[in-house]
This record gives sequence, C-alpha cells and structure tokens, in this order.
Amino acid sequence: MGTDISGFIEYRTSEGGKEAAWYVAHDLDSLNDTRNYDAFGCLFGVRNYANFRPLAAHRGLPGDVSAALGARFAQLAEWYGGDGFHGHTWITWGEVKAVDWEERAEKPDKRLHQYHETPQGRRMMGKSGWSPAFAKAVGLTKGEEREWPEGSEWLVGDVLYRSVVLRRKDAVTATGEWQPVWRAMGDLAERHGDDNVRLVVWFDD
Repeated sequence: MGTDISGFIEYRTSEGGKEAAWYVAHDLDSLNDTRNYDAFGCLFGVRNYANFRPLAAHRGLPGDVSAALGARFAQLAEWYGGDGFHGHTWITWGEVKAVDWEERAEKPDKRLHQYHETPQGRRMMGKSGWSPAFAKAVGLTKGEEREWPEGSEWLVGDVLYRSVVLRRKDAVTATGEWQPVWRAMGDLAERHGDDNVRLVVWFDD
C-alpha cells in the first residue's frame, strides 16, 4: 500500500481589529495530488528513501490551526478512527523561500537507479529497493540492505545499476507538481507576509 499526502494552505490575518487568526485558502488536493516519495522525504521526512535532511518533519499539527482545517481533520479522524494518519507537520512560505534547492541528500539513495543503454544514450528506467537479479550478481541475501558509495555502478545483463545522491531540486523540480503550491503560497504571502502563509500536511497509508 502506498502513502498519500493531504493538507491545506492557510494564511493569517486580522480583521476588524480582532486578534490575528488563520484561515484556509486552498485544499492541497486542488493543487497537487501526486504521490512523489522523493518530494515527501525532502520536504517532510516521509518515505525518505533518498536520505534528505527533511525541511519540516514531525512538527505535528499547529496548535492554532484554522477553524476549517480543524473541523476537516476532526471529521476525517471520526470517519477513519485516526488509523493510518501520520507525519502531521507544517512549513511556512518564508521557509520554502529560503531553501537551497542545490543541497544534496545526506547519503546516497537507498534505491539503486536503473538505466538502459540506448542509441540515444543512457535512459533511466526507475529505482529499485530490491532487485533479485542485482542481489544475485553481487551476493546479497534476501532482504539484506547495504549502503553503496556514490557513483558505484554494476552492469547486470542489459541493466545498469547506479548509486546516486539526489539534490533537493531533483526531488522537487522547478517545473514539477509542487510549483502550483508554491505559486499559491507566494501570491498569498504578497498580501499577508511570508511567515503568515503556511502549508499544513499529513499522510495516510
């Protein structure tokens, strides 16, 4: 079973002289409903196979969530009994703006990257946490995990396996599924300020 992300973008403002409060602006599903474990790990430390230093992991739900978000989460908890929800956390637009997207993960990806050699050059096929063919070729026992130095390569049949260290921009690309989220947060921040806009998320399996 896979892991999916849910959440809301909130902004904080005061109206009519009242104390500043948080309000829901967007449901995350309307902007990004893609299951991308590299991004989940890079941003929030969930399914962090790529070994990033997470930007905003294990913070929990904010104590001052908006009324709409609080009601929605309570409704979900009632429907599902809270089972499967995990990784509750949040990140402000100010923190997103400060990210060094060139920053490398702390260790090589736990999954070896797989490539085929084609007349047009090397083409990536995917990533594998376990490959019987590779395990047999290098003498791994079933379920055994090993950390391979960056750049290590093995040609097994017609598949090249390589140990790779990702950068943040590989996980959260400049043209990928997170850009609508960043644009929405940036637009709100122009009116309310960088630290008055945040993304609140949680995960379910």
